[in-house]
Amino acid sequence: MTHDFPPLKNDLVLRTAWGQNVERAPIWIMRQAGRYLPEYHEAKGTRDFFECCRDPEVASTLTLQPIERFAGLLDASIIFSDILVIPQAMGMVVEMVDKKGPHFPNPLRSPDDGQYSSVLGKDVNVAAELDYVYKAITLTRKKLDGRVPLIGFCGAPWTLFCYMVEGGGTKLFIESKKWIYKYPDETRAMLQKISEICVEYLALQVQAGAQMIQVFDSWAGELSPSTFKKFSEPYLAYIAQNLPRKLKEMGLDIVPMIVFAKGANQSLDSVCNLGYNVVGLDWLMDPADAVKVRGDRKIVFQGNADPGVLYGSKESISETVKQMVEGFGGGKGGWIANLGHGITPFVKPDDLKFYLEEIQRLTSK
Repeated sequence: MTHDFPPLKNDLVLRTAWGQNVERAPIWIMRQAGRYLPEYHEAKGTRDFFECCRDPEVASTLTLQPIERFAGLLDASIIFSDILVIPQAMGMVVEMVDKKGPHFPNPLRSPDDGQYSSVLGKDVNVAAELDYVYKAITLTRKKLDGRVPLIGFCGAPWTLFCYMVEGGGTKLFIESKKWIYKYPDETRAMLQKISEICVEYLALQVQAGAQMIQVFDSWAGELSPSTFKKFSEPYLAYIAQNLPRKLKEMGLDIVPMIVFAKGANQSLDSVCNLGYNVVGLDWLMDPADAVKVRGDRKIVFQGNADPGVLYGSKESISETVKQMVEGFGGGKGGWIANLGHGITPFVKPDDLKFYLEEIQRLTSK
């Protein structure tokens, strides 16, 4: 299946991701489409979160809102969706509870609970189950009219597994730790299953029109260096190795790949060897230290200001951007500007606008 999309007018983020020298640092923001924007609530209306994800027209509208509001300041769009569509496709029920977040009414509790075997054994039709995502991507590419590239994404196997066993967000990770220390083989089997689905899902996103992909390992920081090597790294590596292979099999061009292992800064050296073009950093990593760890490897970094700086003064925002630009080497290559995690609630859009303007100003010199 091929699509006739409008030609791309701004390929800055793609050139940067491929390791080229550029005129300034490209910028996009994790969760740039979302609830901090007044227009998001208008477009969402009374629909619940997953209804928005499942409606290609609504998902496309929400994706485009920041591109339109911050015209000329964002260099990429990211499809409005959620990492938990994969567990849904695997047969698990996921609800979005207002003011609480995602909730699994029936999480995986042990390998003997019946549901584990059912989920592990299910032959997931990734094309059919997640068709609404691909439709949203294709529609969005057309509506973007080549203004900026479109990023597709998935949750990393470890992070998705945590949700599947915890039943939602958690601070203690009791169930996740129980699984890796009590049922390591069964954990690995499920992580491998999720990894295979991720590869197919991302490949189908590229086929639909995604020009770059990101793998979000939001809970990587809950693992020790040794357990990260056992329960996250191999599956992140599997995606990096197998997605390009899958795209070639499908007759598609390979796309740049970003990995964001939040909180796993102690493992940055090995994350740089996983096979991704771009490595996302959270705000707990000093840019200059990250650059030292990278050495002469052709890895591009992404990030990494504390999202909380957007609640601060313009002086604080400017100082943070200045330190980040200096730490990452000036912005003429090797760095995609972002935050160190997704934008947080109640941020004023004008404060984000100032952050974007400062990055452009300081990296265009």
